[in-house]
Amino acid sequence: MAIQKTAVRLIVGLGNPGPRYEETRHNAGFWFADEIARRNGALFRSEAKFHGALCKASVGGAEVLVLKPDTFMNRSGQAIGAVCRFYKIPAEAVLVAHDELDIPAGSVRLKRGGGHGGHNGLRDTIRHLGREFLRLRLGIDHPGHRDGVVDYVLTRPAPAEREGIEAAIDEAVDSLPQIVSGELDKAMNRLHGR
Repeated sequence: MAIQKTAVRLIVGLGNPGPRYEETRHNAGFWFADEIARRNGALFRSEAKFHGALCKASVGGAEVLVLKPDTFMNRSGQAIGAVCRFYKIPAEAVLVAHDELDIPAGSVRLKRGGGHGGHNGLRDTIRHLGREFLRLRLGIDHPGHRDGVVDYVLTRPAPAEREGIEAAIDEAVDSLPQIVSGELDKAMNRLHGR
């Protein structure tokens, strides 16, 4: 069954602000947003009214907004909601990139809707937007036991693991023209086959 075509107007990378968290697994969404900005020669500007840093990028000929919330992970929805209200962007036109424990490091999955799976950034985003936004799930692997999750996501990945995550981010950014234009089946075939 084909997924309904909706153009993406806002891309959000989830993470925690500040140098303490910059290199941690939980900031994989920020790494994705940074790579989009880097390829576009775009600079993030801090916007107090949006509770985050915002830039504009051109993806496959379409202009999109890219947001990195500065609210810390568990308040991500506050920033996303503020941008969506100001620019009148529906949830269906939002792509949220985040770290994902349930898939291996170096893997990436795209999906629309669903629950939060214990991810506090998604939990707060759902609270502000509902469930119908797109998710770009950047695999970081699982520490093996749920008691170790908090320490695991807030530490740096090993060099080989980081390389795998960065390769997945590159592939995801390469797939953005299809995602942004709403050709999700094509993007999924490409990303899920890697």
